[in-house]
Amino acid sequence: MAGATTQKGKRLSGEARREQLLDVTGAIVARSGFGAVSIQGVAAAAGISRPIVYEHFGDLDGLLKALVRREMAAAREQVSATQLRDLSEGDPTELMLESLDLFLGAVERHPDTWRLVLMPPEGAPPNLRKSILRGRAAVLERLAHSVRAGLRPGGADPPDPELTASILSAISDEYGRLVLSDPKRYSPERLHAHARWLVEHLTT
Repeated sequence: MAGATTQKGKRLSGEARREQLLDVTGAIVARSGFGAVSIQGVAAAAGISRPIVYEHFGDLDGLLKALVRREMAAAREQVSATQLRDLSEGDPTELMLESLDLFLGAVERHPDTWRLVLMPPEGAPPNLRKSILRGRAAVLERLAHSVRAGLRPGGADPPDPELTASILSAISDEYGRLVLSDPKRYSPERLHAHARWLVEHLTT
C-alpha cells in the first residue's frame, strides 16, 4: 500500500515499501533458506500487516520470484562491471587478475546476492536456477570472446576459447564460494596470490 505506515509511524512510498519487503525476505533467505519465508514472517519483520505484503506481491510465490529477479539483476550488473577485457588488449595475466579482483570485491560487498548465485540454498524456486543457468551461459560466451585471441599470442597451440572460458569461470566461482564460506581464511590477498601463480603457469 503506497504510503503505508510502519509500527514506528514512518511512511514509505510504494517503491520503498517493496524494496523494504524484498530486503526483509532476502535476509530471511540468507539466514534460514527459502523454506523459512512466510508472508506472516515477512510482515512481522517489516512491522506491517500481511495484506500489505499481498498487495505488493500477490502471494508467497510472487514475493520469492520478485526477490530472485532483483538479486539476479544485481548480479548481472556486477558481472558486467567485472567483465574480462579482450586478452589481446594488454598483459593477459594482469587483465585476468584485474577482472578476478573486481569480481571478488563484488562478492565481498554483496554476499547475500552471491550466495544465491554461487550457493543456492535448498528449496530455491525454479526461476532462480533457470536464471543462474542463463546468466552463466552469457558469462561464458563473453569470456570465450575475451580469450579468443589466445593466451599465447602468436603461439602454435592457442587454447580452446570455449574450454578455457569454462575453466576460468569455474575457478572464479570457487574463489567466490571460498570468500563466502570463510572470508578470514580465504582473504582476497590470499586468493589473488594463488590466482597469479595459476595464471602465470597457464600463460607461459
